[in-house]
Amino acid sequence: MIRMLHVFYSLECQLFQKVNRHFDRKPLNLFFRSVTHLGGADITIAATFLLIFLSSGEARLTAFASALALSVSHIPVHIVKQLFPRKRPYLMIEKTKTHKNPLQDHSFPSGHTTAIFSIVTPYFLSIPQLSFMLIPLGICVGISRIYLGLHYPSDVIAGGILGTVTGSLCFCLLCN
Repeated sequence: MIRMLHVFYSLECQLFQKVNRHFDRKPLNLFFRSVTHLGGADITIAATFLLIFLSSGEARLTAFASALALSVSHIPVHIVKQLFPRKRPYLMIEKTKTHKNPLQDHSFPSGHTTAIFSIVTPYFLSIPQLSFMLIPLGICVGISRIYLGLHYPSDVIAGGILGTVTGSLCFCLLCN
């Protein structure tokens, strides 16, 4: 079992390095440094409140489900970060490229990825035609976290799953 975990960690570090090694490319840097903020607290909170106030009827209910999912999803993120105090990859993997003043808290799971998937899930469940835009948006936020040297791939996958499950449950609770 321990050997399997070492093999998995080794593969994960290799995948991390394949993404992070492109950090010096200016167009990618501009894109990922911008898109990562879409999963941050300022943007996600502002977007959910804006959508609540600008919508009505069924769309407003979806916006409430999105806001509830964003709020609820951060409880397990906080708990899991305390239970599994995993150091961020830039602290563990030599030659990781990252920006100045990187995050200091634990990396597992990715809060940005959890946030974006928790708010977009109710929308693509309500309006499936939006899936072709919203799912890639969530994936780009997740990849940005790896690209910027802040998360391992498993942090991002866990955040995506957690956000999707929370968004789905909140949508089912409020909109069905």
